[in-house]
Amino acid sequence: MVYGSLADDGASVQEVLSEITNQKTVPNIFVNKVHVGGCDRTLQAHQNGLLQKLLQEDTHDYDLIVIGGGSGGLSCAKEAAILGKKVMVLDFVVPSPQGSSWGLGGTCVNVGCIPKKLMHQAALLGQALQDSRKFGWDYSQQVKHNWEAMTEAIQNHISSLNWGYRLSLREKGVAYVNSYGEFVEPHKIKATNKKGQENYYTAAKFVIATGERPRYLGIAGDKEHCVTSDDLFSLPHCPGKTLVVGASYVALECAGFLAGFGLDVTVMVRSVLLRGFDQEMAEKVGSYMEQHGVKFLRKFIPVMVYHTLFWPLEWTVAGRDNNTCYAKIICNKFDSDRVVGFHVLGPNAGEITQGFAAAMKCGLTKQLLSDTIGIHPTCGEVFTTLEITKSSGLDITQKGC
Repeated sequence: MVYGSLADDGASVQEVLSEITNQKTVPNIFVNKVHVGGCDRTLQAHQNGLLQKLLQEDTHDYDLIVIGGGSGGLSCAKEAAILGKKVMVLDFVVPSPQGSSWGLGGTCVNVGCIPKKLMHQAALLGQALQDSRKFGWDYSQQVKHNWEAMTEAIQNHISSLNWGYRLSLREKGVAYVNSYGEFVEPHKIKATNKKGQENYYTAAKFVIATGERPRYLGIAGDKEHCVTSDDLFSLPHCPGKTLVVGASYVALECAGFLAGFGLDVTVMVRSVLLRGFDQEMAEKVGSYMEQHGVKFLRKFIPVMVYHTLFWPLEWTVAGRDNNTCYAKIICNKFDSDRVVGFHVLGPNAGEITQGFAAAMKCGLTKQLLSDTIGIHPTCGEVFTTLEITKSSGLDITQKGC
C-alpha cells in the first residue's frame, strides 16, 4: 500500500501516518502491514532482499503449517486458526517394522496414555474379580481374559477419538493432510502420502511437533522379533510370555498390566528402575510388582552373540566330526560391542582362553577382533572371523575346510 497526497482527505491521512510512522513525507510505503518507509528506504529494502521477502509472504498458501498431529500440534493449529490464521496440519505415521500405524491424535491417544490406561483398567478388573471372593462373591465358572475382545474395544474407542480430532480441525477451518512433510526450500515443503503421491505447500511460518518413537535395541533380529509400545496396544494376539527390555515408566506400565492378565512377565533392567525418578519410590514400585508376579533381571543389558562351529586342522586327516568344536563371544551392544563373554569348546581351549582373557581385561571389542590377523593354522584364529550372530538363525555348520 502506497500513500500519496492526492486523496481528498490527504491532510488527515498524513497526520495519522505521521503518528504511526513518525514520517511526514510521501511516498509512505507499507507491505503486508509492515512499514517500509519512503523511496530511499524502499530501494534499500529491495537491495538487501527485505522487500522481496515481504512481497513473497503474501503469496504463501498458508500462514502456518504444523508438522505433527499430536496434542501439541493440534493445540497449536487450532489456536492459530482461532486467531484468524490460515492453517494446515500435516500428520503421517511411518509404520513400525511390524506394520503398525494409526490415526490423528499422536502418541498419547493412539499408542500411549489412552490405550495404556484402558488396558490397566482391564487388569484391575481381573484383580477385582479375585478380590471379590474375599467379599463373599462365589462363582464357580473359570474366568479368563480375552485379549482380542479387549484390543478390539480399545481400538474402536481410539478410532472414535481420531475422528473427533479431524472433526475439530474441520470446525476450526484447519486443513488436514495425511502426508509426510519434508522441507525442500525456505517456506516450502513436500507432502508425500501413503501412495507416494507428492504435493507442495508454502507457508509463512512452520511449527515442528513430530514427537518421538520407541528406539529399537540396535542388535540383530530386534526389528524382526520384537514389538514396542507402537505395536502392543493393537497386537492381534496375546503376547504370552514376555520379556520387557528397559525399566522406564512405559516399560513398567506395560509389564504391570500384562502381568495383571496372568501372563509370565520379566523386566530386564540395565541399571535402575525409573531413571530420573525418586529411587526410594521407584524401588517400592518394583517391590510391589515383584509381589504380584513380575520378575526382574537386574543389571542386565541386551547383547549381538557371535558364534560358529569349527574344524581344527589336527582333526581333518583323522576324519573327526567337523561340527563338534564351537566358538562363541558375547558383546555388549551399548558399549562399542565390548566382549563380555568368551567361550570355546575344542583342543587347547585353556591356552586359547588365557590370551583372550587378558585382552578382555584391556577392553577387547568385536571390531578389534575383526581387525586382528588370525594366526594360521590355529584354533584361536576362528575368533577373528566370527560373523554370524545367534539371533540371525543362520546356519553355522562347516561345509568344508
